[in-house]
Amino acid sequence: MPDTDFFHTNDKNYSFDFEDYIKTEIGLGINSDSDQICQDFLRGTCTKGMKCEFKHTTNFREKAVVCKHWLRGLCKKGDQCEFLHEFNMRKMPECWFYSRYGECSNEDCMYLHIDPESKIKECAWYARGFCKHGPHCRHKHVRKVVCQLYLSGFCPKGSDCPNGQ
Repeated sequence: MPDTDFFHTNDKNYSFDFEDYIKTEIGLGINSDSDQICQDFLRGTCTKGMKCEFKHTTNFREKAVVCKHWLRGLCKKGDQCEFLHEFNMRKMPECWFYSRYGECSNEDCMYLHIDPESKIKECAWYARGFCKHGPHCRHKHVRKVVCQLYLSGFCPKGSDCPNGQ
């Protein structure tokens, strides 16, 4: 019978020759041991790359959408990813099914369901008074509400009035 102690060792410090290559060349190092952000990286002067003990991260305000690969646990970019790695419902990516078909059958869908009508821009020509494309225009034709003060004779807001005059 073979010795099974080899497979049940308590030594968890295994290392392989290719681990450093994977971390530096392929970029799978996430630097999860440290929560501190590298100040040299923020100044653009860090030369340690993936071997740096601190996080290399860009400004979180620039990252507008949650990483769809991170949501599935598959993002390989780590701190270098241009998308958010945090669960934020307001910054979730748009649901592909809802944007494509106008409905999503997944009750637990975590992606944004954005009304396709809200994505259509207002027609600048129609807002000025006339659009040559008429009902075939690809932009929204929004009718203005007539200003009641203007109808009665005088509107103090004049051309700044949000209603039609």
